[in-house]
Amino acid sequence: MTPSPGATRLSACVLALSSLLLMPLHANAQEDISVPDVSAAANAADEAVQASLPSVEWPLKRLYCVQYARLRSGLAIFGDAKLWWGHARHLYEEFAQPAVDAVMVFSGSKRIRKGHVAVVTEIVSPREIIVDHANWQNHGEIDHNMPVLDVSAANDWSQVRVWDVNSGHFGAHVYRISGFIAGHAQQVALAGS
Repeated sequence: MTPSPGATRLSACVLALSSLLLMPLHANAQEDISVPDVSAAANAADEAVQASLPSVEWPLKRLYCVQYARLRSGLAIFGDAKLWWGHARHLYEEFAQPAVDAVMVFSGSKRIRKGHVAVVTEIVSPREIIVDHANWQNHGEIDHNMPVLDVSAANDWSQVRVWDVNSGHFGAHVYRISGFIAGHAQQVALAGS
């Protein structure tokens, strides 16, 4: 009996497949070693970029800015955020320029009657910092990696604009800043930055 042409092709495919399966494992391993795995490095780089972008965390319980700043900074200051500057006098370091791990104190205003506090996480330039803070959007959320821009005429950090995560731009409102408070802040020299 003569095999049909389709059966001959099938037999040839089976033979080729079985010869591939029977190849020594070290030959395949050698090929894998020679090809660098760039996907792991690319994934790590993507995760690092994503971690540094502004993001919002929704805790199980609503957080207020003073609770969050107290937890993050270790400062034992209580009361409305606008009062932190006065309450910190003679207890903690107070300074006009930002420092990593310091708490930035927003003065009260019509827009933020009780003031606001945020924790400085990074100095980007003499005019820009990154902060983490809670309840900025008034939903009890935690906003991570939020840029803050010094817009004061004298570059003295007395007036700022804060990143608006919803629009992806700095907000239009200008907020007054009382200063920065820290127990153990890492001072960063801004001269020449």
